[in-house]
Amino acid sequence: MQNFITIVMNSLKSMSVTAVIDILVVAFIFYKGYMLIKETRAEQLLKGIAFIIILIPISSILNLSMLYFILSKTLTIGIISVVIIFQPEIRRALEHLGRSAFEDKHGLVDKEQRNIYVNEIVNAVSNLAETKTGALIAIEQGTGLGEIISSGTIIDAKITANLLENIFVVNTPLHDGATIIGKDRIVASGCVLPLTNNQEINKKLGTRHRAGIGLSEISDALVIIVSEETGTISLAINGRLTRNYDKDRLRSILLKIMDHREEKNVKTAGKKVKTWIVGKINKKS
Repeated sequence: MQNFITIVMNSLKSMSVTAVIDILVVAFIFYKGYMLIKETRAEQLLKGIAFIIILIPISSILNLSMLYFILSKTLTIGIISVVIIFQPEIRRALEHLGRSAFEDKHGLVDKEQRNIYVNEIVNAVSNLAETKTGALIAIEQGTGLGEIISSGTIIDAKITANLLENIFVVNTPLHDGATIIGKDRIVASGCVLPLTNNQEINKKLGTRHRAGIGLSEISDALVIIVSEETGTISLAINGRLTRNYDKDRLRSILLKIMDHREEKNVKTAGKKVKTWIVGKINKKS
């Protein structure tokens, strides 16, 4: 035991700064990769691959030549297989990296205005839920939704509860599609969203919910869904759906997410000073 501790200490002393940075970077990449696939189908697939890797040396030691041959040949084409199998997860990881690496210019910026617009959205959603009017509203965040917006009808209007409620009135031209909100505007309505391929979600959920989850899988948009059958309010974020929101809880979670994102965007001292000055000017006016 003493020899082991000595070897470890000598190894640590001989490590350079670049080696430490290298280890930390690799550890961070593995950690982020694990967090991205945690509780997804990819996690189960990785467990299966790990099991195969463990079986290879065991089959070699036990002279199970046929099993060893099959498993070793399986790993030979494993890289291509992993890319094909994990294509959705790899795409999501790259999009997440892009959102993290570059400052975004989307979403609601001014905190006071943000509170006003969130209240309008929440009031509309609450009224739609009471009348069991189906609705699908996506609030743009860091990832631009240009392709989604182009599939609908451009509105470019101020966010108001009355307008949102009117958009989703049954049998109106735009009620079946999604409404996209960007910054302080209702950008477009009647938009077509990609459906999720996740087969594990509740079978009782319809196309509107699957579309909301699908958009949240490929972007960081906050997607609000109102069920036309039950009037239940749901929220899809990062491919996960949470249900049974009431008015106050929905307002609280939306503001919390937006405030947190805004804080992350204020990265430099110069930006903090600028934000403070703008805040003071707004208060005086």
